[in-house]
Amino acid sequence: MAGPSDGAARRPLPAPLGRYAAGVAITVVAILSQYFVPQNVPALQVVYYSLPGDLFVVYGIPILAFAVLVGAGPLRNWPANMDTATWQGLRWFGGLGLLALFIIFVLTIVYELIDPSALALLSKPNPALTQAQGNPWFWVGFSFVIGAFEETIFRGWIFGYWRDRSGGWIVPALWTSVVFAGVHVYYGLTYEAAYPLIFPSLFLTGVAFAATYRASGGNLVIVALIHGASDATAFLTIISLGLGVALHYLIIGVGAIILLIQYFGKQELPPNLVYPQPWPAPPRSPGPPAPPAGAVQG
Repeated sequence: MAGPSDGAARRPLPAPLGRYAAGVAITVVAILSQYFVPQNVPALQVVYYSLPGDLFVVYGIPILAFAVLVGAGPLRNWPANMDTATWQGLRWFGGLGLLALFIIFVLTIVYELIDPSALALLSKPNPALTQAQGNPWFWVGFSFVIGAFEETIFRGWIFGYWRDRSGGWIVPALWTSVVFAGVHVYYGLTYEAAYPLIFPSLFLTGVAFAATYRASGGNLVIVALIHGASDATAFLTIISLGLGVALHYLIIGVGAIILLIQYFGKQELPPNLVYPQPWPAPPRSPGPPAPPAGAVQG
């Protein structure tokens, strides 16, 4: 006969914190290495300056590190609760996208008052878009591959490690989103003093995807698709500026409408959507068996 703890025993235990920390450190170093290794070790330029080599260093090494050190546990629910993930993903992306726009608006006013010349730095070309000029349609499609890689690493492993641990989710969502925004170093190198105008969007996007992962019980498909779609609209601006910008804000707008419908409709989710319990409490000790239904208790 199965014991009361058999269900808990079937759930894989989280990897030790030290191994997780090593995976995070390897990920950060691997991503940041593209900014200093090829400049200081010319022999490795053949790796970093080719797309397959760069992808292996930036994404392949972190994936291998987490697979070995942490295992696939945080990824096990990657296709779970697609309806919930879609609703929550658009809701969080739209809502926090609007918040990011508001913060950027306020910061722009501050810059106008304190250092107007810094705003001119935003006119510098985006390095990613410059690289994609030769074949923008490839990068529009490849954005979804990049989205899948980044969400697997950042939401799947770095944030997802905390999914089966007791405690709140907000603190892990915040600091892992800081890491996510921080490794996008090329924004800081390009826009310099104006980088604080870029950071809110990156940071709040990370929070939105972490919240979606949490609310859906670990779904990575939808956050990868929204991530990829958002990046794709940026590359689409190379082909058609108006279309790329319109589609980007359309995604945010749809999410904001869902948020408003939910708020003013006083409903948590559509009737066919149910919250999972992605942050379970530690298993309780078994108590005395409940009396049969209808039994008289003295």
